[in-house]
Amino acid sequence: MKKNEILNIFTSGIFKENPIFVLFLGMCPTLGVTTSVVNAIGMGIGVIFVLLMSNVIISLIRNIVMDEIRIPVFIVIIASLVTLLQMFMQAYTLELYNSMKVFIPLITVNCIILGRAEAFASKNGVFKSAVDGIGMGIGFLLGLVVVAFFRELLGTGALMGLQVFPAQFAIPIFTSAVGAFLTLGTLAGIAMLISNLRKDKAEKGVA
Repeated sequence: MKKNEILNIFTSGIFKENPIFVLFLGMCPTLGVTTSVVNAIGMGIGVIFVLLMSNVIISLIRNIVMDEIRIPVFIVIIASLVTLLQMFMQAYTLELYNSMKVFIPLITVNCIILGRAEAFASKNGVFKSAVDGIGMGIGFLLGLVVVAFFRELLGTGALMGLQVFPAQFAIPIFTSAVGAFLTLGTLAGIAMLISNLRKDKAEKGVA
């Protein structure tokens, strides 16, 4: 197994196929939990856990699950992992759980997780699937944190409990659904612009 291949699998979810800014997957939690950086980190870590474990388990059983029941089996595995995540958060991070508990069950139907199970884990070995899950999860986590950073800072003037600038200069709309769409759209546009510039530069270099 080539190191470059593993590196490409890992970095793909962070850059080229970032779930939020490139593939536009997992929009419900992205718009819902990014009112604060703490919530974004909590959701991101939860998704990394579910992605990693579901990819590994599905890769292990991929040759014994019939195609006709493949998707239901994947959903049962993912739902079981999300239930374990909920139980852990209720036991050890209750305050964080209470602030985002509406969105945790949505991890079960998150397009990122089911999509990677179908597109990658069901077709590749355990190690590659684990690397893919971690890479995609980190890409999702970074996307959430970037969106939450701007929403929390501009909407409240604070970051993770620290007041950065006076609250009277904050723009409350960024803590609302409208602000979520504005922030996500702007950041996605910037990411797309950077990607296009890099492609143009690469094409000119080849020419």
